[in-house]
Amino acid sequence: MAALAQTLTRAMFHGLSAAGRLHPQARPERHGVHVERDLRYGPGPEQVLDVYHPRRRTGPLPVVFYVHGGAFRILSKDTHWLMGLAFARHGYLVVNISYRLAPTHRYPAAIEDACRAWQWMLAELPRLGGDPTRVAVAGESAGGNLVTALTLAACQRRDEPFARAVFDAGVVPRAALPFCAILEVSRPERHGHRRRLPGWVQGILDDTAASYLGDAPAGRFRDLADPLAVLERGDPVDRPLPPMFAPVGTRDPLLDDTRRLERALVARGVPCEARYYPGGIHAFHAFVWQPQARRCWRDALAFLDRHVR
Repeated sequence: MAALAQTLTRAMFHGLSAAGRLHPQARPERHGVHVERDLRYGPGPEQVLDVYHPRRRTGPLPVVFYVHGGAFRILSKDTHWLMGLAFARHGYLVVNISYRLAPTHRYPAAIEDACRAWQWMLAELPRLGGDPTRVAVAGESAGGNLVTALTLAACQRRDEPFARAVFDAGVVPRAALPFCAILEVSRPERHGHRRRLPGWVQGILDDTAASYLGDAPAGRFRDLADPLAVLERGDPVDRPLPPMFAPVGTRDPLLDDTRRLERALVARGVPCEARYYPGGIHAFHAFVWQPQARRCWRDALAFLDRHVR
């Protein structure tokens, strides 16, 4: 059942993405945006990214580094072109990445790729016209996990070589926006503790953990798969964590991860705007024709403007 749900989800997102591209308003040039496509940040076929350039600018642009979701197993930057275009229309240079997917590439491949793409971006910002002092990270679902882990790597001196390289680069995001994020991949059974989930939903969550983590040893080796657990442990950081905007729908099975994130950040004194959208399902913000999705985007862009622009 979970495999069937995954197949249907993949087909739905690819179908919606392809159909959406046919609409005249989906053309970047209609919005004053130019896109550089399929730039390589690594040797693998999945290690590619797109850069969205707003044509109108008077100097270096604020930047959004975006990471797609898909349970670490499906989707890509190409299914998430809408997010790149939305931020670029608002005046942000957008780096929208793909990364290696499970189960072919298990943890920590995805976060390794996010860190590698981050370093690529920092090196290329002078050419791209981005301002390295005004960079935000954003992503939804699995991508929300990855940008939260990336933010930890930028703020905490860690042992993983890929995380240490991010820390040594010395650039901390000015803001982080984990949309409807799965912030602890381990212990998927926890999602059903407060309210019983439909079997197929719990199956997807179980399969996500098994597919991404495989036989990765429990404990601190999984820290960057479980960034929420790191924040809740109270581990010290070497640089202040940035403000976070964490939107989620109240019908999202991942709702409690955002609630826990809000509590953990408040306990640390980190500014956190957790927003709960009544009736919103998982990744509801992608359905931009719906009022709740549009409200979420307005809130997210206003948050970025306050903290980054």
